[in-house]
Amino acid sequence: MKLFRFLIFLGSIPVLLLAGTPVEVRLSEAQQKLRGEFASKAQSSERKNAAASAEADGWLFFAAEFRLLSLGRFWGDAAARVSRSHKAELADPVPAMVDFQKQLKERGIDLLVVPVPPKAAIYPEKILAAFNVESDDAAPFLHRFYEELRTSGLDVLDLTQLFVQSRDDKRGGVFCKTDSHWSGLGCMLAARAIAEKVRDKLTTAGSRKEYVSEWKDAQISGDLASLLPPGSPKGGPERIEVRAVSEKGTGAAVEPEANSPVLLLGDSHTLVFHDFLAERAGLVDQLTQELGFAPDLIGTRGSGATPVRISLYRHSLKNPDYLAKKKVVVWCFSAREFTEATEGWGKIPVAK
Repeated sequence: MKLFRFLIFLGSIPVLLLAGTPVEVRLSEAQQKLRGEFASKAQSSERKNAAASAEADGWLFFAAEFRLLSLGRFWGDAAARVSRSHKAELADPVPAMVDFQKQLKERGIDLLVVPVPPKAAIYPEKILAAFNVESDDAAPFLHRFYEELRTSGLDVLDLTQLFVQSRDDKRGGVFCKTDSHWSGLGCMLAARAIAEKVRDKLTTAGSRKEYVSEWKDAQISGDLASLLPPGSPKGGPERIEVRAVSEKGTGAAVEPEANSPVLLLGDSHTLVFHDFLAERAGLVDQLTQELGFAPDLIGTRGSGATPVRISLYRHSLKNPDYLAKKKVVVWCFSAREFTEATEGWGKIPVAK
């Protein structure tokens, strides 16, 4: 509780210089108010022992994202004070991410980091009605962190601006209202942006086939309703649109390709609409449509921080030549992992 009161106090300071570092983030009055709202929402959810919160217009949000957005600087020497990591020495994401990139580079593999923006950073007016996301950044510290990663040599694809521009599309929002994942539209937009970056990194492509896509209605039961405080109205199913992808001529579903030069690695954002909630419409499907060949896939329904890199290592143990044909690893996971990953950010070998 003391931590959140302290965070709210920090939010009243227009310029934040934390822990004597050169990191400076200037907050507008609107950003200070929004940060205070995020802190208050995170604190309220914690007090109610709830992992989700219901906000304006039936939109549900993951409380862990409120917490991330309420924090100031969360990397470097500040990490151990604010991270959920069980071990202080594993709280800072930067060393592990830089180490991962270095290991891949030594094997001739490029890394593209794709953090999925917090839903509340794209739809902040659902939390603070007066906030205009088109004129004010709802996640200034997160974007300052991406600058830090780029300075450390990582290639980071920030989807925030793309999502803000498309958040009121005719096909709906870029996130599901009642689920913690992006929508079918958000997934497709992310794939297009990723594919554009991947093409620049590839000298050879995978086995090409022709694919076709079709927008379809899907009915989902969002994962956030069950995480609301006890006694909260659960609401009904949510209808969204997804872009289903199949092989031209045969109608076959996309199958991840083990020998593909591109590996899609990450949390449940790499699996949603492919393994659950819908079919043929996940990130691997959308990337296949955009690239003209299927990527390989290592996804987890758990954390995309350390556990999924352990999964990659296990693949390499089973097949010592597993990484030989890989040219690009796309690492896609929820941005909340930067502070909320309880197992922290350990350095994991990519191969023996």
